[in-house]
Amino acid sequence: MSGSKADQRFADYFVISGLDVTSGLEPDQLSGENLHCAPLFRPYKSRVLANYPDSLPWNPIDKDAVGMLCLPKGLTFRTERQSRKPKFHSFIITREDGSRLYGSSYMFYEEVTNAQICAAMQTLQHMHEAEVSNIHTQSIVSIQEPLRDHSPLLEYRTEYPDQSYDIKIDKLYVTKSICFISQVQFVSAPRTFLKQLCEAVSKPVISQQPIEAYVYNILYDVPLPPPGRSMKFYGVTSPVFCQRPSTGELPLFDFSLWDLVRLLGLDHLVQLFASVLLEHQVLLYSSDYHRLMLVAESISTLIFPFAWQHVYVPILPASLQHFLDAPVPYIMGLHHAEEDTSKPQLPNEANLCFVDIDNNSVQVPEDLPSFPFEQDLKEELYQAIVSSKERMLKETFIDSVISSPKRKPLSNRLTSVASEPTLKKAQSSPGLEKMEILQQSEAWSKISAIAKKTGVWNKDFRDYDSEQTTKIAKEETTKEKYQDLSSMPSRELEELKFNNSIREIFLNRFVQMFCWYEEFVILNSQDMDSWLSNRESMQNFDKASFLSDQPETYLPFLSPFLETQMFATLIDNKILSNWEESELNLKVFHSRVKSLRDGLDISAPRSHTYVSCSKIKDSEILIEKRSSYIDHIAKKPQLPEGSTDPPDIEPGFFPILDKKVLNSEANLKPKTKDSAKWRRKDRLLQQSEHLKLNSRQREKYMAEARSKLLQPRLTDMAAGGVAQTNWKFVEALLKECKTKTKRMLVEKMGQEAVELGHGEGNITGVEENTLIASLCDLLERIWSHGLQTKKGKSALWSHLQNYVEIEEGNSDSGRQVDPNLLSPGNKADCHVLVPKGMRRSKSLDINSFADLYVTLCNLSSMALTEGEKTVKRGHRRTGSRGNIELPVLKPLPQTLACDMRKVQEMADIKTDVGCARAWVRLSLEKKMLSAHLKELLSDSYLLRSLYKRYAFLRCEDEREQFLYHLLSLNAMDYFCFTNAYINTVVPYRVLLYPSLKFGCTTTSANPWITFAGHMGETGIIEIPKGVLEFCVEHKNLGVLTTLRLGHDNSGLTPKWLVEYVLIRNEISGHTYKFPCGRWLGKGVDDGSIERLLVAELLPPNTSSEDIVAASGTPPRSRSPVSPRRPLEQGGYTIPDIQEMLGHAVNGLIKHYYKAEKERGNLTYLLCGERGLVPCIEHVFLYGFRSARIFRNKFYIWDYLEKVKSHLEAALEGEIRRSTSDIDRAGFWMFCNLLTKINNAAESVGKDGKLQIFICVAIRDHTLQKWLPMIARNIVTAQMYEEKSFMRDNDLITFIIHILDTLNDFDIVLESSLVRGLNI
Repeated sequence: MSGSKADQRFADYFVISGLDVTSGLEPDQLSGENLHCAPLFRPYKSRVLANYPDSLPWNPIDKDAVGMLCLPKGLTFRTERQSRKPKFHSFIITREDGSRLYGSSYMFYEEVTNAQICAAMQTLQHMHEAEVSNIHTQSIVSIQEPLRDHSPLLEYRTEYPDQSYDIKIDKLYVTKSICFISQVQFVSAPRTFLKQLCEAVSKPVISQQPIEAYVYNILYDVPLPPPGRSMKFYGVTSPVFCQRPSTGELPLFDFSLWDLVRLLGLDHLVQLFASVLLEHQVLLYSSDYHRLMLVAESISTLIFPFAWQHVYVPILPASLQHFLDAPVPYIMGLHHAEEDTSKPQLPNEANLCFVDIDNNSVQVPEDLPSFPFEQDLKEELYQAIVSSKERMLKETFIDSVISSPKRKPLSNRLTSVASEPTLKKAQSSPGLEKMEILQQSEAWSKISAIAKKTGVWNKDFRDYDSEQTTKIAKEETTKEKYQDLSSMPSRELEELKFNNSIREIFLNRFVQMFCWYEEFVILNSQDMDSWLSNRESMQNFDKASFLSDQPETYLPFLSPFLETQMFATLIDNKILSNWEESELNLKVFHSRVKSLRDGLDISAPRSHTYVSCSKIKDSEILIEKRSSYIDHIAKKPQLPEGSTDPPDIEPGFFPILDKKVLNSEANLKPKTKDSAKWRRKDRLLQQSEHLKLNSRQREKYMAEARSKLLQPRLTDMAAGGVAQTNWKFVEALLKECKTKTKRMLVEKMGQEAVELGHGEGNITGVEENTLIASLCDLLERIWSHGLQTKKGKSALWSHLQNYVEIEEGNSDSGRQVDPNLLSPGNKADCHVLVPKGMRRSKSLDINSFADLYVTLCNLSSMALTEGEKTVKRGHRRTGSRGNIELPVLKPLPQTLACDMRKVQEMADIKTDVGCARAWVRLSLEKKMLSAHLKELLSDSYLLRSLYKRYAFLRCEDEREQFLYHLLSLNAMDYFCFTNAYINTVVPYRVLLYPSLKFGCTTTSANPWITFAGHMGETGIIEIPKGVLEFCVEHKNLGVLTTLRLGHDNSGLTPKWLVEYVLIRNEISGHTYKFPCGRWLGKGVDDGSIERLLVAELLPPNTSSEDIVAASGTPPRSRSPVSPRRPLEQGGYTIPDIQEMLGHAVNGLIKHYYKAEKERGNLTYLLCGERGLVPCIEHVFLYGFRSARIFRNKFYIWDYLEKVKSHLEAALEGEIRRSTSDIDRAGFWMFCNLLTKINNAAESVGKDGKLQIFICVAIRDHTLQKWLPMIARNIVTAQMYEEKSFMRDNDLITFIIHILDTLNDFDIVLESSLVRGLNI
């Protein structure tokens, strides 16, 4: 056996498939129900008539699979009136272990001479015509007496002449196939050889040898050329050439990329390329089997050095179309009849790339990111096409139109090469065009029909077509005789060179993008066995560091690509290369990477610009060399010694060949004679390239391939096999769900997950958005599995719509719902306010906005019971004493339908897929995803009506585990909806809670409010007097950070004491609390008439009682964000403040060490409770003498003002003191900042000014420089006790050192913190 493998042959088997006359006409049950079609257009069962040799010990043949793929549609019948053009296609058979066999099938039509077959076809034709005639007759409503000569059969044959068969006048033809099976995929050479072999039988070409001699020669005398060699062998009419690239070049690929570009164009090609790289489901659709193979194999080759790791069936037999329902990534090719142009019903379009090859249409998933430098890639490909255009068109095609991607394309695709109908028309002869024109004439049709009936002329247009084609073929054959056949024809050479240039350009992009990827590969084990045993739990690639080195434009594509199986496989192969010989594809890739890195300047920074490919010319030299100097010429065809000449063949009928010649035992044994042309090294390289893996790797990956690949076996048609396959899909989906949810949790937990033993140190790095998008894809695949009927592109959204419709139908049949229950408050209570600068339409009043808001947010409150109906009270002043009813924040309805309607109201989402993803993100953010899906799946009747029995959603145990895994996501806080939809208009409910003490719950002034988030800020919103609850509709602000509340201090009683403010996002339900506890008004507290409040996100489902219990009116003297306990009473000690200061600075450092998209709220770290600004305030307040010595209340800002006055005097020379230039500069900067704050922040109180001062000083890293200057000032000794920070040099030094750790970070303040200040 090993000897046979070492002596590999060009072809292992020669197979003949077609009609078995002994079995008669058997309908092809695997192709589905086709009784409605005419008998000529029904598929019939084909069989393998003969295969040579019978079997090889090292490569047994699977006749069922080969027969099915040689004639994928079964037997097809035609008459002489229909086109019978031969067709060629290749195919792939994938074994259970992942290895492949390659087939090349040449299909042609052969006349049926068996009387029983013709009679059976005639009987079927009569039955079909009678059935159609009966239907036609019954549909006629006769008003007058019918005509006597009316004949339904005659009418049918007149109306459908191409669908009828008459045994008396028509000849019947049936398809037949001759095929090669080999272990290496050649396409061009088998196509040429099979075509010549078929023409030797069907056309009057004089063959010098019997057919058996040529088949014997290709099976036993033509070896497989080893890598880096070329070969010539003999066909019937001309020699055939082939070559294999060496192990240092790109792997063998023998399809035509010129045809690929001509069919798809560059725009669609790059879209398909990106879809395959991100492992989306890809469905190819065409009426030509060879086109399906061409596109599938081409796109699989262009992703080199990566390899497709999932289901791969370029030609999907009709019997296996249920695999389109598979919820796994796949590349499949679906064939359709030429007359059928309708799009197939697809179960899952949300994650599907649908490629209609014949119509040049590619539909990609909605959120498909662009490939990095996509436009530059297209331009380089375009230049390669233009440079090859003249040579390619001269040798193979007529001229065509190619438009540059930088100019407006002439058609809907970027590169629009001539379409096939135009190509065929231009290739046809002038006589053929004249006959086409004649045939379109009515007079010509009548004359030709009369001539045929009388026997004057028995030819038709297609016969003329055939004659012209034969004539052209003979002319071409004649021309070839004058060519130099000692080297490869220039036509084939140009094809190889064009393929090479396109492949090199795509490979160059991967080399540029992953030039430094080896630096991020993590080798956690010292030996191979320990690595293999722990591979699933190890992190093999530092994705976070790799992505941090990439440009921002790369990230949308690279983030999901790093999560694909093909990338993981490349990394695994890279790690295995430390112990074993590298995989051949990896060697080629590494050689290109090394070549690129050797040419780079190590000292220069890494550049992320587009660099064109420079390796095309070098690789073309090797191709031209092999084409010019043929390494091996095979023996000329002849029968083996001792064999007798086979009988003569009948022209037009491909015979069953002589088994004695082709199946002799001597031919099946390995030949002992060594070929002088091949060296031993070439044999070893050949074997290595074919096997791909050594014995240890092959055994290791065998079980994995069987369990994970889920490759459909062509011969597994039994119901039990289908059920077992579907069960594997269910198990795979459940395992994927578990993996994804765990990955999301570990990613969110970060280092804490490592400490708990859930991963390695480098577990983070994938964007949260990428993981959630992957979860959405998984849910779509789960909901598409086992679907009965597809409605819309999103199976999940369709299910949601059906469920809500049923629920609404049930509720409508019951009691009437009180409209007052549709809102948490009456319309009179819920004011909709508009920020300043946003003008309302004159035709709308405030009530219409309230109506809009109520309709938008609260329709689903219909689920309230009668017992929950209450009287809504207004939140306005109810008496002269100012007593009011505080607003109550009522919970939002937590129903599936409510969230669904909120998504439907989003104007920026246009498709079902987009709605489904928005709903998933919203439910996940609200921690309701598992609960909503559980509610959705609770309707068992709806599940049975929508899904087949084997569907994942109908497997109860797996479904419960699935919901349990989703429930675990509630442990983390996600903002995947808020951060994703930045243009959505969000209603915000605002509730003001004034203090009930001192009788100042309302103000006579005109209050206003503005709040901001990390995505934007509202304008100033004027609040009607006495209104404590209102709604604001604004473009999504993201996570809220700050709020500024104030008034104009007008009226008799402007003073206003506000405890806190609540703001709720009415879509996501997030509630933010803004603690205040301070007065607003002149002459009270610090005299501030506006306050800056910092947001605190409340836990979900926090009740109003809990919020009120946690709030209280603090002492009037405290800072806006300082703790409840007053410092003067010894609330904090010096060690306490030092510890708080350390934690605050550490929080800021951790913030900046995180990836930019993973950072939290910087404003809260600065100004929130226990933030850095409050800690600095504690430093200033500790030991401050304040009102205990001075008559009036003194604030820290007053102290800084006194320091400023003293420094200004020193600068003006009023105080004699020797100061350096550096000190004077510091004095000036300090005084200038205080002056600017005083001039610009007139409405801000003294504590608010202090807050601005500290924020700006921290931002500019000047606070630690000013503290010693302030501490040495004489004012400090007057206003501070001896035991204070400001009078202790050691404590000042501590503060300086801890603040110096922030010097390396660029602190950017939110605009709301320094509103109105040009500093």
